[in-house]
Amino acid sequence: MTLVAIILATLAAGIGSVWVAALLMGLGGSRSPGMMPQRLLSLAAGALLATAFMHLLPEAFESHGEAHDLFITLLVGLVFFFLLSKAELWHHGHEHSHAHPPSHAHHGHGHGHAHAHEQGHGHGHGHQGGGWAVLTGDSVHCFGDGVLIASAFVADIRLGLIAALSVLAHEVPHHMGDIVVLRQSSSNRRVALIKVSMAGAVTTLGGIAGYFLIGQLHELLPYFLVVASSSFIYVALADLIPQLQRRLSARETAAQVGWLLLGIVLVTVMSGAAHSHAH
Repeated sequence: MTLVAIILATLAAGIGSVWVAALLMGLGGSRSPGMMPQRLLSLAAGALLATAFMHLLPEAFESHGEAHDLFITLLVGLVFFFLLSKAELWHHGHEHSHAHPPSHAHHGHGHGHAHAHEQGHGHGHGHQGGGWAVLTGDSVHCFGDGVLIASAFVADIRLGLIAALSVLAHEVPHHMGDIVVLRQSSSNRRVALIKVSMAGAVTTLGGIAGYFLIGQLHELLPYFLVVASSSFIYVALADLIPQLQRRLSARETAAQVGWLLLGIVLVTVMSGAAHSHAH
């Protein structure tokens, strides 16, 4: 039953986020290309922070794991994701020095992760390699998302659902950026959507692998949850929120804060329902 739930949730988070991104781009992207991604970034940041601090970390610390070891794991996880981001920025910055100057700076606001952000800037029109670079990086990240979702599901199905929804929320703006890059390297929009969907489907492979890995090493589950938390915290604080740090009007700032709080409230409401049902 748990494995079936993991498969369905990872499909929804991986492929569903791609189609939601494409739908939002079709509905509002042509009229206001910057506003919808900004709202989704705010919503995703709130959901990710609430999931990490109100669900994954408490679940980990309520287990048999030592608090000192769990905090060390959290610190190591944050440093690891920082170093990984720096390595990706250096790599794509090196590629960028041999490519055309960026002419689509606004695409970066549709990304939830550093690698997609840099690739969105570093490749010009008609560059096929840029599209495949995005797909490769996206596939690797989606596999990791699947493992994190599986670790949450093994702890508790409701916790897994919350984690899957949080992943879906922050993947939507990310995939909007991916679709933009793929459309630049392919004249066929349907092919671009299919390619990004295939990358999103790797989330399910990660979920299945994570399920069997955690099943064999159940005592490491608290540490998987902490690693998941460090990933969500880093993405929210290092990737999403900095993209929101722009000088806006009072109305736009209020909307930005409102969407951030909405993400926190949605996760909090789901948490309350889960705890009341559990007890």
